[in-house]
Amino acid sequence: MKIKIAFTLLHLLGVFACLSPKTTTPPVKEPPVTQQPAEAPKADTRLALGAEQLDILLQKLGTQRVALVVNQTSVIGKTHLADTLKSRGANLIKIFGPEHGFRGAAADGEHVKDGVDTKTGLPVVSLYGKNYKATPAQLSDIDIVVFDIQDVGARFYTYISTMHYMMEACAENNKKMIILDRPNPNAYVDGPINQTPLKSFVAMHAIPIAHGLTVAELALMINGEGWLTNHVICNVEIVPMKNWKHSDSYSLPVKPSPNLPNDQAIRLYPSICLFEGTVISLGRGTQIPFQVLGNPELKNMPFQFTPVSIPGMSVTPPLEGKVCYGLDLRNVQVERRIDLKYLIQLYNAYPEKEKFFLPYFDTLTGNTVLKQQIKEGKTEEQIRETWKADLDNYKKKREKYLLYP
Repeated sequence: MKIKIAFTLLHLLGVFACLSPKTTTPPVKEPPVTQQPAEAPKADTRLALGAEQLDILLQKLGTQRVALVVNQTSVIGKTHLADTLKSRGANLIKIFGPEHGFRGAAADGEHVKDGVDTKTGLPVVSLYGKNYKATPAQLSDIDIVVFDIQDVGARFYTYISTMHYMMEACAENNKKMIILDRPNPNAYVDGPINQTPLKSFVAMHAIPIAHGLTVAELALMINGEGWLTNHVICNVEIVPMKNWKHSDSYSLPVKPSPNLPNDQAIRLYPSICLFEGTVISLGRGTQIPFQVLGNPELKNMPFQFTPVSIPGMSVTPPLEGKVCYGLDLRNVQVERRIDLKYLIQLYNAYPEKEKFFLPYFDTLTGNTVLKQQIKEGKTEEQIRETWKADLDNYKKKREKYLLYP
C-alpha cells in the first residue's frame, strides 16, 4: 500500500513538472559584421632612374645596332649600363666616352684616346680627343644612340656639351637618340645668361650658370629653341625618371668626375668653378678639390694647402708645389644659388688686383660684365639685381620643357 502511494506521488510530480513553464536564457545578439574595405596598395614612391626602367629601354632598342654615350656614372645599382644591356642581349656595337673617359679615369682637361673596353670587348670612341662631335663614319654602323650620364646642373660642365654635339650628329645622320634621365643635384636657376659671342665648349647655350634642368629637359630645350647647327632637330626619345621633383635633394652614388669627390664639392661647384678663371687655386691637386680656395699671396688667411700632381685627378695643377692660404669650405652651408661672396672676398683680399682675373673668367661667366662689376666694388645684391630680368625671361622659357614639378 505504501509503495503504491509513493508511486502515485512521483507520477503526479512528473505531471506538474511537465505543466510548469520552461525557463530559458535569451540568445545574445551578435553585433552586425561590417565588411572592411580592402586596404589599397601603397604607391611606390621610390626614385626610379631612366636607366632602371630596363623593360621600357629594351623594348625601344629591339634588335637595332646600339651605341652608348656613357661614363662611370652610368650605373644601375653597382652594375654599369653597358654590362647590363650586354647581359640582356642588346645589340651593342660601340661606346662613346666624354671628358674624363668611359671609366672616368682621365684628369681634368686631359685628352682621351680611342680604345677597347676590356670588360665588354666593345670599341670605345673618345669625344674628348680628336673630335667633340661624332663623325658620319663613327655613326655609320649603328641605328640608335643611348645617352646616360650624370650631370651636375652647371652650364660649364662639359657632359651637356657632349650631349649637344651627339644630338647634332644624330640629326645630321638620321639616327635616333634615347636619353635616360637622371636627377640634377643643383636643380635651381641662377647666374648670368651666356652671351652668344662667348660660345664655347663650356658655354654652348643661352642659359644661366645654374640652368635648373635635367639632361632630358635640356635636350628638349635644345631642340625646341633651335640651338643645333642649321636648326636641325634630333629625333629624341626620353625615358623619364619616376618620383623625382626639382626641389628634391640627391646624393650622387658615383662621383661624376675626378675632382668632384663628394656632395659638398658638387653643391659648391656652380659657384666655385668661376675661380678657374682667376689666380686662385680651388684645390686641384689636393684630395679636397672645389672645397678649398687659396693663393700664396693671401698670407693673412689662416687655412693653407699645397697642390701637388695627382694622377687621374689633376696633373700639373695650378700653383703646384706652392703653399696656398685661403678658405676652407668643407663644412659651410651651401645655398641653392650662385654665391658670389667668396669671389668678392678674395678679390678684395688679393694684393695685385690687376692680375686677379684671367681671360678664361669671361668664358666661364658667359659675359664680360661680372668681372667689371666686381672691380667696380658692386655688392653681391647689386650684381644679382642685374641678372633678374634675364632670369625671369629664362624661367618662362624653361617652363615649356619641364618634365618634373
